[in-house]
Amino acid sequence: WLTTGRFNDAFEKKLGEFIGVPHVLTTTSGSSANLLALTALTSPKLGERALKPGDEVITVAAGFPTTVNPAIQNGLIPVFVDVDIPTYNIDASLIEAAVTEKSKAIMIAHTLGNAFNLSEVRRIADKYNLWLIEDCCDALGTTYEGQMVGTFGDIGTVSFYPAHHITMGEGGAVFTKSGELKKIIESFRDWGRDCYCAPGCDNTCGKRFGQQLGSLPQGYDHKYTYSHLGYNLKITDMQAACGLAQLERVEEFVEQRKANFSYLKQGLQSCTEFLELPEATEKSDPSWFGFPITLKETSGVNRVELVKFLDEAKIGTRLLFAGNLIRQPYFANVKYRVVGELTNTDRIMNQTFWIGIYPGLTTEHLDYVVSKFEEFFGLNF
Repeated sequence: WLTTGRFNDAFEKKLGEFIGVPHVLTTTSGSSANLLALTALTSPKLGERALKPGDEVITVAAGFPTTVNPAIQNGLIPVFVDVDIPTYNIDASLIEAAVTEKSKAIMIAHTLGNAFNLSEVRRIADKYNLWLIEDCCDALGTTYEGQMVGTFGDIGTVSFYPAHHITMGEGGAVFTKSGELKKIIESFRDWGRDCYCAPGCDNTCGKRFGQQLGSLPQGYDHKYTYSHLGYNLKITDMQAACGLAQLERVEEFVEQRKANFSYLKQGLQSCTEFLELPEATEKSDPSWFGFPITLKETSGVNRVELVKFLDEAKIGTRLLFAGNLIRQPYFANVKYRVVGELTNTDRIMNQTFWIGIYPGLTTEHLDYVVSKFEEFFGLNF
């Protein structure tokens, strides 16, 4: 119970079966998962494909900071392109113009569960030999062309924070089809050690005292040999046990989120004079995390007034995370590059917010939400 053990092993196996990948590693959060995913690509074990300081990672500024922060933390340069509204995902038609000799990876999120254009992003990644990391922290259960998101790229990540599709309090996971990447991610997660033996299972490789690495003496205990500058980002078996129970209901949760999204979208059709409603990416079946809304330029409505009104009506709202990341205070001294204009990113910063579609919401709850929007806009009264 006190560290990762049999419940964690069972959870990783079951999550891998649900997603369709052979290798899953739990970690302390979705943000930690993103950090491990990107940092793994800096490993010297990857040879010429290893990311190095100054290399560029193509991404978007309209999203959560910890999709981008790992690049900065590893001395890489984020390169931002604009997004599309109403999918709120990267505008894939802009990516190729951002590619340079320094481009080495693409790392982007499936916004609020809506898959980005994976066929085009995958095509570009293949054409230019770029790593692809899919941030699926908000998208557990989303499919694109019938295939789970997170399985198109080299590495995928997911979050188990309380508001997410399933939870273990805090927690996250990194997953991959590559055995090599799995070992590297595990090393970075587990202090950077070279040994891959599970806790309490020493010398499974039979080489514990039979190797010489670095300038250490021959036979130095492999358990205490470190090949990476690592972290300790493991979860406890108590969390994994909670996650296992949640996985029993994941399909139910996903379907209810989809149903709540559809019901809310139908109800808010009455407000389309003022609101731009979200659209699923073509060829995707989103496992929606939230319901994004953008005020139309012609609405004459101030977003602050609307979200205050909703808050007073006990309807929670969230902005679309960082809005435009490059306008955040901490970005003042960050080195980055922008390709084209971030017009829609700025529009999201100024006019977009989202509301929840938690599986426990009833049609009565959702009818109430719609009625409050209509009341604010003076409709049906």
